Amino acid sequence: MRYFPMKEGLYAGCLWTSLILSFSLIAKAGSWNVRDYGAIGDGKTLDTAAIQAALETCHQAGGGTVILPPGDYLSGMIHLYSNTTLILEKGAILRQSRQPEDFPKVRHLIVARGQENITLTGEGTILGIGEGPLGRLADRSDAIMPAFRAGLVLFEDCQKITVSKLRFELSDTWTLTFRFCEDVVVEEVTIRNEYYHTNSDGIDPVSSRRVRIRHCDIIAGDDCVVIKTADGRPSEDIEVSHCTLETIATALKLGTESTGDFRNIEFRDCSIRRTTVGIGIYIKDGGKVENVRFRRIHIENYRPEGRSTVEGAIFPIFMDIERRHADSPVGIIRNILLEDISIRSGFGVLLQGMPESPLRDIHIRNLLFEVRDSWDWSGRRKHIGGRRTLVGQRDTEFARLPAWVVVAHAEDLTVKGLHLIATEEEWNRFPREPLLLPHVMRPKVEDVQRHISKPESEH
Repeated sequence: MRYFPMKEGLYAGCLWTSLILSFSLIAKAGSWNVRDYGAIGDGKTLDTAAIQAALETCHQAGGGTVILPPGDYLSGMIHLYSNTTLILEKGAILRQSRQPEDFPKVRHLIVARGQENITLTGEGTILGIGEGPLGRLADRSDAIMPAFRAGLVLFEDCQKITVSKLRFELSDTWTLTFRFCEDVVVEEVTIRNEYYHTNSDGIDPVSSRRVRIRHCDIIAGDDCVVIKTADGRPSEDIEVSHCTLETIATALKLGTESTGDFRNIEFRDCSIRRTTVGIGIYIKDGGKVENVRFRRIHIENYRPEGRSTVEGAIFPIFMDIERRHADSPVGIIRNILLEDISIRSGFGVLLQGMPESPLRDIHIRNLLFEVRDSWDWSGRRKHIGGRRTLVGQRDTEFARLPAWVVVAHAEDLTVKGLHLIATEEEWNRFPREPLLLPHVMRPKVEDVQRHISKPESEH
């Protein structure tokens, strides 16, 4: 197996040198306070025009800093321009309007298109309109979708973007979207969306390149960090590290939108808790996933409470290839590394390819699985993860097999170090094998062990 070189030091040095030079030029430029342009900041008066006026003045001056001092600024859509730093000071809230007419072109609060050298930062809060459960509850009391929905931040066709330190709350749809962007840094960001609110993703790089996401703390009602592809364009050279993630959906995800390829991507040093799927790769539109690494990640699954619609499809790690529609092309997943992964869950891992497109070169190294509160999954189905019209694609065939790790329809699988630990009571509750490999060609398996631990009361 040949692993791709991330070239982290070289790339990071070049990127930060470029960003520092860009930002030093901005720092020498002027600064504009939105209060000087008529912003009221009382949480009731619409301040869109005043905020945009400050941004326009900054833009006309060639760049600089726009400041939101402490206050509660109600706003519709605002546009950011090149060479601009937007700072929300401590105590500043940028509050999203609920009126559709305040979003005439695109349903996001902050938008930049075709721009470069933008920083969005500060100790303030950007507040959305996504309160309460939506589309997640088992009793369907939250099933009616509102007529108007909006996300918080959209960067499209932009370069050299930094988002840092801010707090984002209650995004109704995607919180931070980077579509067709390059040289993006997201760091020390906190996201607190409603846990049972569908579509409220955390961070979504879509067909973007050279993205770094690090030291973020995310609770979302949909996927936390989800890399997608669109218009046949790739997502590549992306690193996600040192993040804490919690979601009713998938914490670290590739797909389901997958018309382009995914390559040279690394997830490392992340902690995942209370999640339906910890690590997920979902290929439905013909894209190719290759050279992807997951390293030093801890996963704890959501514990079913009878409240959510997703409780029949819980997996610590899940991979799947299928067709979204009958005429969709078949995708590829190959050269994937899962290394130093620890799991605490009552649900098993499922990695499955297709008969016509098996998983290739999947490498599992040092996976420690602590079985806790094991569940009956005789009625389990695979996690769909997105819309489709073609059903019945191995939805239950392998999801219900009695094993803690199942890999199906694969070639050249390597497992080196799979250790499962549980109490005698857990082992006896649902007898299951450590590993099953249906329709797997040329597997190499070593050091698979089952350990018996003492009950916590005896420690």
